[in-house]
Amino acid sequence: MVHENPERQPVERKVTAATAGSYLGLLALLTVLQTVNASLDLISWLPDAIETLAIPLLPGLITYVSGYVARHTARPDLPLDQR
Repeated sequence: MVHENPERQPVERKVTAATAGSYLGLLALLTVLQTVNASLDLISWLPDAIETLAIPLLPGLITYVSGYVARHTARPDLPLDQR
């Protein structure tokens, strides 16, 4: 895929989907943990509701950056207009 500005490439959908999946998966897990164990205190200075939303940001950020930086795998089996 050729773009006008080679320095700013768009984010592929799979990177966006992986980032959202990473965030939502950890958010669901932390919500369950907070519900089961009300005394779970991961970041003591944050309220529990904010803490549950903030903690999944780190793995989501790591997923986004690693997916964005990863090289695109060429697909020679596709027609030229779909590569």
